[in-house]
Amino acid sequence: MPGAQRIAVVTGASSGIGESVARGLSAKGWHCVLVARREDRLRALSEELGAELEVCDVGDRTEVEATAARVLERHPAVHLLVNNAGMAERDTFVEADLDRIERVLYVNYLGSVWCTRALLTGLRAAALPRRSLAPARAHVVNVVSIAGAIAFARSGPYVASKHAQLAFSRCLRPTLARSGIAVHTVMPGFVETEGFPQSALRSRRRSRWLVTDPAHVADAIVRAVEDGGAEVTVPWFPYRFAVAVHGIAPGFVRKVERLMPKRRR
Repeated sequence: MPGAQRIAVVTGASSGIGESVARGLSAKGWHCVLVARREDRLRALSEELGAELEVCDVGDRTEVEATAARVLERHPAVHLLVNNAGMAERDTFVEADLDRIERVLYVNYLGSVWCTRALLTGLRAAALPRRSLAPARAHVVNVVSIAGAIAFARSGPYVASKHAQLAFSRCLRPTLARSGIAVHTVMPGFVETEGFPQSALRSRRRSRWLVTDPAHVADAIVRAVEDGGAEVTVPWFPYRFAVAVHGIAPGFVRKVERLMPKRRR
């Protein structure tokens, strides 16, 4: 949209993938609204990028609705929402604290639902007017994970939340298509971030190559928005292959999981 200010709302923007996405979008001329819980980190990044900030816990629906109202008051049209905020849970369903299981579901899955619904008015405003064959003018990116398509027992609650988020993203795409809002599902493999250090995988030569960095994922997200990619796996190999194998022979994936190093706390 040459000549128009494009507004992007990025959740989980204080570090990791969200921070890298904000940097990538800003470099391409987007005006970003950075959303996360840590005000100090958000403020430093917003000052660097000339972005806005909103302190918000996406796992709290009341906070999400209040934040969205403030954003829409300043920006009635929102051209991009990146649902990136997430949290880890490395225990199995048998070991994990029940409150923690509930919290993971709220942040990783319901947070995406709440943010999308709360900002939908702005997304629809950005999408119109649109001719039927014209490219989408508004976008939602759901940063899921290959854990949304492959079941790893060691991180059961996290995996379940990402399975739900993947289903949400896939259902949302046809739902919003006629409104001129494109929905993109991005499924990273193992990414080394503050919340997901990946030290166990990094410690072994046979597994360290599986780990990628936030900038690589951010580049894929920006490309998906620019090119219209519906479902993107980052990196494509070996993760897209692993997803296909899991669908055909889930028992094989379970055997591979037993060979992987245990994560360090």
